[in-house]
Amino acid sequence: MFKKLLIASRGEIAVRIIRACKELGVSTVAVHSDVDQDSMHVRLADESVCIGSQQPQNSYLNIAALLSAAELTNVEAVHPGYGFLSENYNFAEMVTKHGIKFIGPNPQLIKSMGNKIEAKQIASKNGLPIIPGSEGGITTLDQAKKICSSIGFPVLVKASGGGGGKGMKIVAKESELENAMNEAKNEAKKYFNNDEVYIEKYFNNPRHIEVQILSDKNKTIHLGERDCSVQRRYQKLIEESPSPILNAEARKLLLSKTVKMVEKIGYEGAGTVEFIYDDGKFYFLEMNTRIQVEHPVSEVVTGIDIVKEQISIAAKGYTTLNQTDIISRGHAIECRINAEDPDKNFQPSPGTISVCHQPSGFRTRIDGAIFQGCKISPYYDSLICKLICHGRNRTEAIQRTLRSLDEFVIEGITTTIDLHKKILNHQKFISSNFNVNWLNQEKFN
Repeated sequence: MFKKLLIASRGEIAVRIIRACKELGVSTVAVHSDVDQDSMHVRLADESVCIGSQQPQNSYLNIAALLSAAELTNVEAVHPGYGFLSENYNFAEMVTKHGIKFIGPNPQLIKSMGNKIEAKQIASKNGLPIIPGSEGGITTLDQAKKICSSIGFPVLVKASGGGGGKGMKIVAKESELENAMNEAKNEAKKYFNNDEVYIEKYFNNPRHIEVQILSDKNKTIHLGERDCSVQRRYQKLIEESPSPILNAEARKLLLSKTVKMVEKIGYEGAGTVEFIYDDGKFYFLEMNTRIQVEHPVSEVVTGIDIVKEQISIAAKGYTTLNQTDIISRGHAIECRINAEDPDKNFQPSPGTISVCHQPSGFRTRIDGAIFQGCKISPYYDSLICKLICHGRNRTEAIQRTLRSLDEFVIEGITTTIDLHKKILNHQKFISSNFNVNWLNQEKFN
């Protein structure tokens, strides 16, 4: 096992990693920007290093500063968390070249799966169904028109190196195609420094389902699936496990095909394979080569600490777990508590938390880094904590989550807590009659 590890992230995921490391007996180094010096992850770590100013490019995205901090503190490994540089193959490669273990797959796999065109090709080659569309990047309008004619409208124009809804345009008819391509290419260039785009079929009312995997050199196991279909602006808001819409046959097929694909590509560590589910069919969407925000719902239904397993695989090269060790029990729901105003199109709500009372009780978990007096910065992601509740079944999980949301008090900033209450009380959520576009279409006022 490692003696000391640097966490190249901040906020709740940094705290989550520190907790796992403490249980493993691993010392931790927190990095922070100047505005994060009093943050929870800095307070909990054994050591801390300031790596720059508040702008992410000057701190959490500054590879040189992170490498300097790693060498200064003499760490054996770097955990990237999620976001920032977690799926940046250059960072993984540089860490490795400096003789430090990067906790994740090899840089080439990060690069391949980070390019959505290449990822689709890999998935298809290894037995996963893919969304109909272009086989590679689209460079001309004529190419685009031919693809659209073949698969039919509506379509999505997507950035090959994109994510988070950036560089993504829905096209309902051919007359909209040229403008959509130009806009997608411009956004892709701005956010990802890569203007390559591709086209795929757009599904009007799909579900978003993903599979959590752990893999070493010899085997791959799954920890079941998560349903992540409650989204706003292409970003997840509520996740649950297991998916309430899958029957046993569909679940078995999905999990077995995913495991086979991951085994074939030689993946090591924790990862997530994401799918669109529409009209009884699965289509590969992408693979995230890191820990996911929503990993706790898989942890509480399986009893497996994914972060500890992730670190152990990196340190030892293997996991002691077998698929027969993974038994899913009950149902779990995660609510992402964001510093946002849902009534103002989810506008960020930075500021100082004046009152903070977090729920507790039977099978109620909070993953976060907030406290009374905590300053929520405008410079970073609006996620401030996650509420995870577990029940014997979905009904009990919903009831426990609502009880916990009622106990949750955060004052000084606006959050999504009230919106979560409305969603979980809504008949469509209770009956699982919703899709990824639901929040954009439903009125919750």
